[in-house]
Amino acid sequence: MKRQRGHKALLELTAEQVIALDEQGHAARAMWNLLHDWWTMAGKCPLRRASLALADQHIRQARKEIPWLATLPAQAAQQVLKQYHRAWINCWEGRAGAPNFKSRIRSRMSVDVPQGRDLQIRRISRRWGQCRVPKLGLVRFRWTKDLPGATRNGPAGRVTGARLVKEAYGWHIVFRTETLMDDVQPKSTGRIVGIDRGITVPLALSDGTDRDHGPWLTAGERKRLVRLERKAARQHRSRKPGQPTSRRLTTTYDQIARYRATAKRRAADWQHKTTTELADTFIAIGIEDLAITNMVKSAKGTVENPGTRVRQKAGLNRAIAGEAWGRTVELLAYKLTDRGGHLIKVPAAGTSQRCSACGIITPGNRETQARFACKARGCGYTANADTNAARNIEHAAGRAVSGRGAFHCEGREASTTNDVHPRDVEISRLQPEEEVNPGCPPGSGLPSH
Repeated sequence: MKRQRGHKALLELTAEQVIALDEQGHAARAMWNLLHDWWTMAGKCPLRRASLALADQHIRQARKEIPWLATLPAQAAQQVLKQYHRAWINCWEGRAGAPNFKSRIRSRMSVDVPQGRDLQIRRISRRWGQCRVPKLGLVRFRWTKDLPGATRNGPAGRVTGARLVKEAYGWHIVFRTETLMDDVQPKSTGRIVGIDRGITVPLALSDGTDRDHGPWLTAGERKRLVRLERKAARQHRSRKPGQPTSRRLTTTYDQIARYRATAKRRAADWQHKTTTELADTFIAIGIEDLAITNMVKSAKGTVENPGTRVRQKAGLNRAIAGEAWGRTVELLAYKLTDRGGHLIKVPAAGTSQRCSACGIITPGNRETQARFACKARGCGYTANADTNAARNIEHAAGRAVSGRGAFHCEGREASTTNDVHPRDVEISRLQPEEEVNPGCPPGSGLPSH
């Protein structure tokens, strides 16, 4: 089985190489914008729609006549055309929006190296590796893991290509790797768990535990970041409309970007370590299928119908974005697949209001943001609100129907898709768990089917 992954490493470049790579990045961005203008203008007349062969011919001619476009390697220029065409295919098939103009300020510079054999990767020391980049020569990169096919005792496989990306800490190289692995056998036994994502408690598990983290920046770093943001605001106010951004303001923006990049890297490190531990521990993980994009929309409304509590909603949006819930799901998905596990997405409706012991939704059961107390007659179940929601997610994941066969989990049969909603199960009145679910451990709170 072939497994495709990406590996990012920091590049160590000389001053001349940084200047040359910046020029290539600007040339790649400009070529994208030229293709976008040409394509959109030709699209107004369907009979004049440009073909890929014609576009490639014009790119070759432009690289001969325009010196600053010639700084971009020929294969990287062709890759810009392929990426632009792929962006339109994704748009036509409904997977993404239409490609847009790439701004010099807001877009991230990148240069593609489509052929892996051109890289000539080798390890030169314990901490450093070396590769060849077109029109740059040999460059060193930080060696943090063995790349397939690059070392004698490394994993079997090969590097199919790479992309050079500029971030706040400088240029990085992202290797596209293809590793040969044995077929992964699905796990037949193990534990299933439900996870509720939140702000105060990042990940609450149905077994009563949680996965927490501290602030991504230290107190001193947060203070310096606030000072830099205020400094940038003062410098921006002093700039007259229409004037270019001063070098001092650009320097301040770069310093702010480094602090934010530090926070993002620490968050990604915590997510990788946490999701790896969860994927190694559990056979299946249930998680809410949230529409995160809709959750972080602004509440300011319109001039005729302005929103309420706009600043509070903006703070909540920043907190949700800072936790990167979507990235957590992506990491869990591929790590569980590599280990023979399953990720089960369940509908989010009612998971925080339903009692995980009796399955009834009663008004006022959320006494506080962190405490759940069931008001149903004869129940009286109390628990942490996040843990209660995680248990509801686990129940919904355990009732899901699998098309590939079920697996056994703690004495009961569970499955791997979300075809059954928790509300489809009768929850009017249930008997004690020991009577209706004899195969489940006492106190598990699983309602009857």
